[in-house]
Amino acid sequence: MTDSWWKKAVVYQIYPRSFADSDGDGMGDLRGIVGHLDYLAELGVDVLWLSPIYPSPQDDNGYDISDYQNIEPLFGDLEVFDELLAGAHARGMKLIMDLVVNHSSDEHQWFLESRSSKDNPKRDWYWWRPARDGMEPGTPGAEPTNWGSVFGGPAWEYDEKTGEYYLHLFSKKQPDLNWENPEVRQAVYAMMRWWLDRGVDGFRMDVINMISKVIGEDGSLRDGRLSAGSAYADGSDSFIGGPRLHEFLQEMHREVFAGREGLLTVGETPGVTVEQARLHTDPERHEVDMVFQFDHVWVDRGPDPWLLMPLQLTNLKAIFGRWQAGLADLGWNSLYWNNHDQPRAVSRYGDDSKQYRVASAKMLGTVLHLHRGTPYIYQGEELGMTNYPFAGIGDFRDIEALGQYRQALDMEGRSPDEVLTVLRARGRDNARTPMQWDGSPHAGFTTGTPWLAVNPNHTEINAAAAQADADSVFHWYRKLIELRHTEPAVVDGDFTMLLPNDERLYAFTRRLGGTELLVIGNFTGEPVRAELDLTGELILNNLPGAPADSTIAPWQAVVYRRKV
Repeated sequence: MTDSWWKKAVVYQIYPRSFADSDGDGMGDLRGIVGHLDYLAELGVDVLWLSPIYPSPQDDNGYDISDYQNIEPLFGDLEVFDELLAGAHARGMKLIMDLVVNHSSDEHQWFLESRSSKDNPKRDWYWWRPARDGMEPGTPGAEPTNWGSVFGGPAWEYDEKTGEYYLHLFSKKQPDLNWENPEVRQAVYAMMRWWLDRGVDGFRMDVINMISKVIGEDGSLRDGRLSAGSAYADGSDSFIGGPRLHEFLQEMHREVFAGREGLLTVGETPGVTVEQARLHTDPERHEVDMVFQFDHVWVDRGPDPWLLMPLQLTNLKAIFGRWQAGLADLGWNSLYWNNHDQPRAVSRYGDDSKQYRVASAKMLGTVLHLHRGTPYIYQGEELGMTNYPFAGIGDFRDIEALGQYRQALDMEGRSPDEVLTVLRARGRDNARTPMQWDGSPHAGFTTGTPWLAVNPNHTEINAAAAQADADSVFHWYRKLIELRHTEPAVVDGDFTMLLPNDERLYAFTRRLGGTELLVIGNFTGEPVRAELDLTGELILNNLPGAPADSTIAPWQAVVYRRKV
């Protein structure tokens, strides 16, 4: 593997609208990020990943892009972006952009032309289809397939002007681009080269394994599986890991990345298998450096999406163990607990009570960062930020939560309490509440009214307090990052899962040459005796005092280094 600097790197994800507001309009912006670059440098991260900052109607908080080669005015302009890029580079950090090319905004010029008439040259840049045979266009059930949108409702929107439907796997304002059309692909590649020429260091590719669809010989798309009680079908068999996906990614590499050094490419790939990930990340195949898999963040979801399932630690270990083994000899893992689409990990897998929040946040970070792969930190994770106490549906802003709430009540007969219980625990707005910089009103995020309410616990949980406290989650994450940078076994060591059937302790070793690291995390609020050899140098311990009599305290994390 050549130019694999990213194996030792730690990536920090910034959700710009919620990170820091410099002008008091309640919305985070690029100038706000510039003002906190020293904070990120102190943390020690190597790469900044920005969620979308392009011009957008903001239907899906910027993941609906209307111009791929400019900056959303709410966030700033290209001049400020160049300042941010230069500031990151000056501090030794790289910067990657969010690439959203499965779909665009319906306000993008490409789509405006595409929907203008059936014979427009860009008509085939998107997925247009007529109504089902024998059905009146625009009537319920006449959609070309029975697929449901990720955000609720059908995945097709009827366009009265041309009398046809267009596909949108997400919001109706996010029409899917037709990657079968080579003109679409070349336009995307030209845009990517434009950003790289500007100095950007790579891309995180949004739902990139959805760009290839399964098409019949007659150009048709097939119906999906309709589950009992569901209003619309799961069509993922037709658009996840499609037949031309590898071809498209390899073409992208040839057209965009070949001959350039120092870049990072990571593909978001819902539903990806270990076998598919091996193909995607095999350096000889020239696709992407790593992928985001979802198995571990779906581990607490059952067949009923509106039923919360408690975490079963053995299932989590089996998932991580499978991925560690599957990519041990080929490819590379990405490691994450949190991102803009997931609830706060300390509330989900840890204990966000006042007694155990700090310890469990440190434990989760330790277990994750000591796996083989590149860790991703989501803003506020290094502070142990928690889920927000949502009172009702009126507190939510996320299009996914609002759409799923309506569908669950109106079409599936769910009760508001049933749906709200799950949204409070799993809703994406948990990750999107403003960054908690200090204990002042609005947490130092803005001098105005924030676009989404600040968590009331910001008076206790904030960056200023964490930086001043040597025993904080922030300083613990600095230690984890420093260990990755200095201990070769963390990056290149073999991985061996221990105690696979234990529902309380998560334990494994990392071995390289004559060095072995033993990592243990207690996922419970009770002391647990570890049937392991706890010898060697105790290099990390998130609680005062070494384990006595091999007993791991509640939410304790320990790392031993020893010669073997």
